[in-house]
Amino acid sequence: MSMSLATAQSIVAEALAAGQQHGFKPLTVVVLDAGGHIVAVARQDGASNNRFEIAHGKAYGALALGMGSRALMERAEQQAYFITAAAAALGGRLIPVPGGVLVRADDGTVQGAVGISGDSSDNDETAASKAIQAAGLTAQIA
Repeated sequence: MSMSLATAQSIVAEALAAGQQHGFKPLTVVVLDAGGHIVAVARQDGASNNRFEIAHGKAYGALALGMGSRALMERAEQQAYFITAAAAALGGRLIPVPGGVLVRADDGTVQGAVGISGDSSDNDETAASKAIQAAGLTAQIA
């Protein structure tokens, strides 16, 4: 089973609420299904330009390489040529910094990914993880 619209909308709402609760800057949230298709997107008032592309790249890269974007950042630090080549292969849709989180069901299957951009990468990741957990799913950041 992949990400349903109802679940994706719940994740978006929870991520935006987490951002407001913690005083984060305006966020853009992208939720993708397991095939990398957009299921839900929201951009808070005041979010800066092109945050969609960054949030999408965090989520898409996580799905494409099967690990959270924090792990992609660590890999980029160790294997810069690989991440550069992977980004090229994905048409630039890979942003290797925290904020792209895989979504797993109880049985471990990947349901999709959440990408958030707008605040610091660590805060983006926090909002995504909290939202995924609030939806009753497992957040994979590494």
